[in-house]
Amino acid sequence: MTITPTPIEGLIVLTPRIFNDDRGYFFESFNERTFWDAVGVKIQFVQDNESFSTKGVLRGLHLQKGEHAQTKLVRVIQGEVLDVAVDLRKNSPTYGQHYSVVLTADNHQQFLIPKGFAHGFVVLSDTAIFQYKCDNYYNKQAEGGLHYADPALNINWRLGADELIVADKDKELLFLKDVTDLGF
Repeated sequence: MTITPTPIEGLIVLTPRIFNDDRGYFFESFNERTFWDAVGVKIQFVQDNESFSTKGVLRGLHLQKGEHAQTKLVRVIQGEVLDVAVDLRKNSPTYGQHYSVVLTADNHQQFLIPKGFAHGFVVLSDTAIFQYKCDNYYNKQAEGGLHYADPALNINWRLGADELIVADKDKELLFLKDVTDLGF
Protein backbone atom coordinates (compact mmCIF):
# COMPACT_ATOMS: atom_id res chain seq x y z
CA MET A 1 0.00 0.00 0.00
CA THR A 2 1.26 3.45 -0.91
CA ILE A 3 0.42 6.32 1.41
CA THR A 4 0.19 9.82 -0.05
CA PRO A 5 -0.20 12.64 2.46
CA THR A 6 -2.07 15.76 1.33
CA PRO A 7 -1.36 19.42 2.13
CA ILE A 8 -4.02 19.19 4.88
CA GLU A 9 -2.80 17.30 7.95
CA GLY A 10 -4.68 14.04 8.51
CA LEU A 11 -6.08 13.66 5.00
CA ILE A 12 -4.39 10.71 3.30
CA VAL A 13 -4.78 9.01 -0.08
CA LEU A 14 -4.09 5.27 0.04
CA THR A 15 -3.28 3.23 -3.05
CA PRO A 16 -3.34 -0.55 -2.67
CA ARG A 17 -0.98 -2.94 -4.37
CA ILE A 18 -2.86 -4.53 -7.29
CA PHE A 19 -2.09 -8.03 -8.51
CA ASN A 20 -3.09 -8.31 -12.19
CA ASP A 21 -3.03 -11.37 -14.41
CA ASP A 22 -4.93 -12.71 -17.40
CA ARG A 23 -7.92 -13.55 -15.16
CA GLY A 24 -8.33 -9.99 -13.84
CA TYR A 25 -7.00 -8.49 -10.63
CA PHE A 26 -6.85 -8.99 -6.88
CA PHE A 27 -6.12 -6.55 -4.08
CA GLU A 28 -6.63 -6.38 -0.37
CA SER A 29 -9.10 -3.52 0.11
CA PHE A 30 -8.75 -3.44 3.89
CA ASN A 31 -6.53 -5.09 6.45
CA GLU A 32 -6.68 -3.52 9.90
CA ARG A 33 -3.07 -4.24 10.83
CA THR A 34 -1.70 -3.01 7.48
CA PHE A 35 -3.93 0.06 7.67
CA TRP A 36 -2.86 0.91 11.24
CA ASP A 37 0.81 0.49 10.33
CA ALA A 38 0.43 2.62 7.21
CA VAL A 39 -1.46 5.56 8.74
CA GLY A 40 0.16 5.39 12.17
CA VAL A 41 -3.16 5.57 14.03
CA LYS A 42 -5.37 2.81 15.39
CA ILE A 43 -8.80 3.54 13.95
CA GLN A 44 -11.53 1.01 14.72
CA PHE A 45 -14.22 1.07 12.03
CA VAL A 46 -17.74 0.11 13.17
CA GLN A 47 -20.00 0.81 10.19
CA ASP A 48 -19.79 0.33 6.42
CA ASN A 49 -22.01 2.31 4.03
CA GLU A 50 -22.61 2.13 0.30
CA SER A 51 -24.40 4.43 -2.13
CA PHE A 52 -25.32 4.18 -5.79
CA SER A 53 -25.65 7.43 -7.73
CA THR A 54 -25.92 8.68 -11.27
CA LYS A 55 -23.86 11.33 -13.07
CA GLY A 56 -24.08 14.75 -11.45
CA VAL A 57 -25.38 13.56 -8.08
CA LEU A 58 -23.63 15.60 -5.41
CA ARG A 59 -23.78 14.22 -1.88
CA GLY A 60 -22.49 16.59 0.76
CA LEU A 61 -20.84 18.31 2.31
CA HIS A 62 -21.82 16.25 5.37
CA LEU A 63 -20.48 15.69 8.87
CA GLN A 64 -21.42 14.35 12.27
CA LYS A 65 -20.97 16.80 15.16
CA GLY A 66 -19.40 16.44 18.61
CA GLU A 67 -19.09 13.00 20.16
CA HIS A 68 -20.68 11.52 17.03
CA ALA A 69 -17.95 12.82 14.69
CA GLN A 70 -16.68 10.19 12.26
CA THR A 71 -13.42 9.26 10.62
CA LYS A 72 -14.19 7.86 7.16
CA LEU A 73 -12.24 5.67 4.76
CA VAL A 74 -13.88 6.02 1.34
CA ARG A 75 -13.50 4.36 -2.04
CA VAL A 76 -15.29 3.82 -5.35
CA ILE A 77 -16.01 0.30 -6.54
CA GLN A 78 -17.76 1.27 -9.78
CA GLY A 79 -17.43 4.51 -11.73
CA GLU A 80 -15.66 7.77 -10.91
CA VAL A 81 -16.24 10.52 -8.36
CA LEU A 82 -14.61 13.73 -7.25
CA ASP A 83 -14.28 13.38 -3.49
CA VAL A 84 -13.88 16.49 -1.32
CA ALA A 85 -13.01 17.06 2.35
CA VAL A 86 -13.16 20.46 4.10
CA ASP A 87 -11.16 21.08 7.28
CA LEU A 88 -13.46 22.32 10.08
CA ARG A 89 -11.12 21.69 13.02
CA LYS A 90 -11.32 25.07 14.76
CA ASN A 91 -7.63 25.20 15.80
CA SER A 92 -6.27 23.85 12.52
CA PRO A 93 -3.94 26.06 10.42
CA THR A 94 -5.89 24.81 7.36
CA TYR A 95 -9.37 25.56 8.78
CA GLY A 96 -11.79 26.22 5.91
CA GLN A 97 -9.50 24.73 3.28
CA HIS A 98 -10.47 21.76 1.16
CA TYR A 99 -8.75 18.97 -0.69
CA SER A 100 -10.20 16.92 -3.54
CA VAL A 101 -9.20 13.67 -5.16
CA VAL A 102 -10.66 11.66 -8.05
CA LEU A 103 -11.51 8.16 -6.88
CA THR A 104 -12.27 5.53 -9.51
CA ALA A 105 -12.93 1.84 -9.80
CA ASP A 106 -9.77 1.70 -11.90
CA ASN A 107 -7.34 3.50 -9.60
CA HIS A 108 -8.69 1.71 -6.47
CA GLN A 109 -7.53 4.62 -4.33
CA GLN A 110 -9.01 5.25 -0.91
CA PHE A 111 -9.29 8.56 0.93
CA LEU A 112 -8.93 8.79 4.71
CA ILE A 113 -10.95 11.66 6.16
CA PRO A 114 -10.47 12.22 9.91
CA LYS A 115 -12.98 13.58 12.38
CA GLY A 116 -13.39 17.32 12.01
CA PHE A 117 -13.97 17.43 8.26
CA ALA A 118 -17.06 17.97 6.15
CA HIS A 119 -17.15 15.45 3.32
CA GLY A 120 -18.89 15.12 -0.01
CA PHE A 121 -18.57 13.82 -3.53
CA VAL A 122 -19.99 14.30 -7.01
CA VAL A 123 -20.37 11.51 -9.57
CA LEU A 124 -18.39 12.18 -12.75
CA SER A 125 -19.21 8.91 -14.58
CA ASP A 126 -22.64 7.70 -15.76
CA THR A 127 -23.06 5.83 -12.48
CA ALA A 128 -20.97 5.14 -9.39
CA ILE A 129 -21.00 2.87 -6.37
CA PHE A 130 -19.34 4.55 -3.41
CA GLN A 131 -18.33 2.74 -0.21
CA TYR A 132 -17.14 4.07 3.09
CA LYS A 133 -16.11 2.82 6.48
CA CYS A 134 -16.90 4.91 9.59
CA ASP A 135 -15.36 4.72 13.04
CA ASN A 136 -18.54 5.93 14.77
CA TYR A 137 -22.21 5.16 14.32
CA TYR A 138 -24.49 7.54 12.43
CA ASN A 139 -26.66 9.77 14.64
CA LYS A 140 -29.46 11.79 12.99
CA GLN A 141 -29.40 14.47 15.70
CA ALA A 142 -25.67 15.05 15.08
CA GLU A 143 -26.06 15.74 11.33
CA GLY A 144 -24.47 18.86 9.96
CA GLY A 145 -22.65 20.14 6.95
CA LEU A 146 -21.58 22.92 4.65
CA HIS A 147 -23.25 24.28 1.54
CA TYR A 148 -21.61 22.70 -1.52
CA ALA A 149 -21.58 26.02 -3.41
CA ASP A 150 -20.20 28.21 -0.62
CA PRO A 151 -18.11 30.89 -2.39
CA ALA A 152 -15.68 30.92 0.57
CA LEU A 153 -14.80 27.29 -0.23
CA ASN A 154 -14.56 27.83 -3.99
CA ILE A 155 -14.78 24.10 -4.75
CA ASN A 156 -14.47 23.16 -8.41
CA TRP A 157 -16.92 20.26 -8.69
CA ARG A 158 -15.83 19.71 -12.34
CA LEU A 159 -19.43 19.87 -13.53
CA GLY A 160 -21.58 22.89 -14.30
CA ALA A 161 -24.14 24.06 -11.74
CA ASP A 162 -26.90 23.00 -14.15
CA GLU A 163 -25.49 19.43 -14.19
CA LEU A 164 -25.52 18.97 -10.41
CA ILE A 165 -28.28 16.96 -8.75
CA VAL A 166 -28.44 18.02 -5.11
CA ALA A 167 -30.85 16.92 -2.36
CA ASP A 168 -33.06 19.68 -0.99
CA LYS A 169 -31.61 19.22 2.51
CA ASP A 170 -28.08 19.76 1.13
CA LYS A 171 -29.18 23.05 -0.46
CA GLU A 172 -30.04 24.28 3.05
CA LEU A 173 -26.67 23.57 4.70
CA LEU A 174 -24.59 26.30 6.35
CA PHE A 175 -22.02 28.54 4.77
CA LEU A 176 -18.57 28.54 6.35
CA LYS A 177 -19.09 32.04 7.78
CA ASP A 178 -22.12 30.73 9.74
CA VAL A 179 -20.41 27.69 11.27
CA THR A 180 -20.19 27.73 15.05
CA ASP A 181 -18.63 25.20 17.40
CA LEU A 182 -19.05 21.72 15.94
CA GLY A 183 -17.42 19.96 18.87
CA PHE A 184 -14.05 19.25 17.29
